[in-house]
Amino acid sequence: MRRIYFDHAATTPMLPAVIDAMSEQMRSTFGNPSSIHHFGRIAKNEIESARKQVAQLLGASIGEIFFTSGGTEANNMALQCAVRDLGIKRIISSPLEHHCVLHTLDHLHKVRNIELQHIKLDEHGAPDLDELRCLLDQGAEDTLVSLMHANNETGLMIDLEEVGTVCREFDVYFHSDTVQTIGHHKFNLEEAPVDFISGSSHKFHGPKGIGFIYIRSGIGLAPLLHGGAQERNMRAGTENIGGIMGTAVALECIHDKWEHRKKQVGEVRTYAKSQIKALHPACSFNGHPGQHQLNSILSINFPASPATELLTFRLDIEGICASGGSACASGTENASHVISALMPNYDGVTIRFSFSDQNTIDEVDHLIDVFSKILPSS
Repeated sequence: MRRIYFDHAATTPMLPAVIDAMSEQMRSTFGNPSSIHHFGRIAKNEIESARKQVAQLLGASIGEIFFTSGGTEANNMALQCAVRDLGIKRIISSPLEHHCVLHTLDHLHKVRNIELQHIKLDEHGAPDLDELRCLLDQGAEDTLVSLMHANNETGLMIDLEEVGTVCREFDVYFHSDTVQTIGHHKFNLEEAPVDFISGSSHKFHGPKGIGFIYIRSGIGLAPLLHGGAQERNMRAGTENIGGIMGTAVALECIHDKWEHRKKQVGEVRTYAKSQIKALHPACSFNGHPGQHQLNSILSINFPASPATELLTFRLDIEGICASGGSACASGTENASHVISALMPNYDGVTIRFSFSDQNTIDEVDHLIDVFSKILPSS
């Protein structure tokens, strides 16, 4: 059976160059980076070379990049350490954030008595910046704003510059979960008005179990994990050298073919959207209809019917790998918190297709053939 992978927002296959680099590292570099002898120094140099590469590609300074186990740890580090070390007493966020942010905020509210405020959203899920100004105008002291760059279920993007500029006006900290946009959006963190961002390598064709946090220079945080002095005393534990190298190689490969990748992904998404709409006029799309949309994510609502029951599983039986929302939520019986927040009374079915430059128009044509078979046109 032909199998087609349309779930790149959940995870991406590693690039051959990444596998080659990691395999070579595992064969040749076994030293502990904390050791002062020859093998330790080689390992340490490889980590710092990768850090420099990641920093340059993101427009950051070397000292602003800290490697973590992934996006979840990076977001926890930003939020928990900001509350503990920066005296944050209020956090303004959104009900559409990834669970690693939402659950961390709930924890901070219960354990640290942090005041949580959810900003108003428009019908697409975009934050109301006028309300953000009003909330900050009521008192900006000891406040942090946390808004994700692109939603992992709908693909809606916020304007980091606009949100960050508002935060700068009121002198408050700004954290953004950028896990879905690293590799899809060009960053210049030296200029961007953001204090913390997070990355997860497996979202941009790197290895799983490795990511990073950007902490703007001058912000004084202590480590979340205690132990050794790794990551310049910011993250205890022996470093994942292969994963760190794989992250740098993956990010460089993405940047080397940036325009081709952007064009390919955009064409595939646009074609899929038009073909599905032509086949099922009653369907609707989540996210932003204009420029504030991640071009790798296509989230579609289908009216409830016997044909749409277990649609994700029926697609999988036909060889189409997609998601019923986010991969973190679609394995549960609960409705997506994102779709529920945007459409409280919605009783239909939502499918998320997410693309990379490895997808083709021919694969979309096959998807349409499958749809024609399992979901009669409406």
